[in-house]
Amino acid sequence: MIMVMKRIDILKMFFVCFGFLLLASCGSNDSESGMNANFTFDYTDGNHVEFKNESEGEYYSMEWDFGNDETPVTTTDKNKSFSIYYPVEGEYNVTLTLFGFTGDKAEVSKIISISNTNFEISFSAEIDPTNPNNVVLANTTIGNYDSFKWVYRNIEIDNEENTIAYFPKSGQYEIELIVTVGNDTFSTKQTITIIQDDPNYVDNMTLVWSDEFDGTSVNTDYWTFETGDGGWGNNELQNYTNGDNAEVTDGKLIITAKKVNDDKVAGSYTSTRLISKGKKEFTYGRYEIRAKLPSGTGIWPAIWMLGSNLNTAGWPACGEIDIMEYIGYQPDVVHATVHTTAGSGSNGDGSSKTLTTAEEEFHIYGLLWDKTEMVFYIDTPDNVTHTYAPSTKTASNWPFNEDQFFILNVAVGGNWGGAQGIDNAIFPQSMEIDYVRVYQ
Repeated sequence: MIMVMKRIDILKMFFVCFGFLLLASCGSNDSESGMNANFTFDYTDGNHVEFKNESEGEYYSMEWDFGNDETPVTTTDKNKSFSIYYPVEGEYNVTLTLFGFTGDKAEVSKIISISNTNFEISFSAEIDPTNPNNVVLANTTIGNYDSFKWVYRNIEIDNEENTIAYFPKSGQYEIELIVTVGNDTFSTKQTITIIQDDPNYVDNMTLVWSDEFDGTSVNTDYWTFETGDGGWGNNELQNYTNGDNAEVTDGKLIITAKKVNDDKVAGSYTSTRLISKGKKEFTYGRYEIRAKLPSGTGIWPAIWMLGSNLNTAGWPACGEIDIMEYIGYQPDVVHATVHTTAGSGSNGDGSSKTLTTAEEEFHIYGLLWDKTEMVFYIDTPDNVTHTYAPSTKTASNWPFNEDQFFILNVAVGGNWGGAQGIDNAIFPQSMEIDYVRVYQ
């Protein structure tokens, strides 16, 4: 009886010890491939831990998950060590996974304990009681850090401990604080609710970029000449040249379409197409272009925008915003249209407006664009041409949460512009642009 009891006690001690080892370090190793995952760690100070790979066997790569909610690190460097910063006290489960050459893997996990909190990211966001469209932000982060920034409404503000965030439209918005400590970044977010639109929304916008065309040539820091006579997807007949059909004079950009011959085929005309892709691209805001339009059957000037992801998403998935289109055989009628996967080409979502002095006088062709709607107007925001605001927004009908770039061009002929032929007697014809301005 005594010997039986001793045996039971020994077994108890074995399982207790074995259980303790499992809590401190656990994992699975592949005995067939000989992979044995293992690592060591040292506390270099109260909040920094250095990890070293001590694994054995043949394996191709490894993945480190440091238990700090950051993306795991994958590497093939078996000798690489990592110094990881843990700013907040607590226990962290660190896992090292090995990946073999034949799809096999092995892993080990260990618990590290941080006993000291020397950094804790936080901020306050309070709606201004005197202005419900302003949110007062204060960085309340505890501890030392190198830099930080606020992120909201596609705006970034660097290193302002206290600032005011402006939200012109009602709705829910996300505010993010990103703090940098050495090579590490930490972030936290809050969602706030704005209960009303700002009646002074348009007047409160600030000019963030413009081209006033005050020089003597097209500013290539802003614009690129797109060239070619391939029809541009609409069976157009002009050849876009590398500057021969554009001039900057008297504070205006002048794009001139010229006749080369009477054949009315591709290349029978020359013109200019300017794009700001990769140079000046914007999301949301107020856009105003002051222009005087050309005239005559067969002419097709446009002031428009395309998604900066055109090369990857394609058209119309990238989204197209036609701020102004003018068809020469429909004089005094200005069009504004949106093209998406949900509706493009002749099925685009648009409207037109009569403007009897479009060819004789300069007018402002404008767009107000935010996360809820697009409002197109002529001269003032009260003179609305078209509103585009799908009630339920999807990727197919609202690809407009990303940057778009400007396009300024005068086409000749094409599916729409040339639907009633081309009058060769009208050439040359010019679109004059006084300025392009962006407010946000």
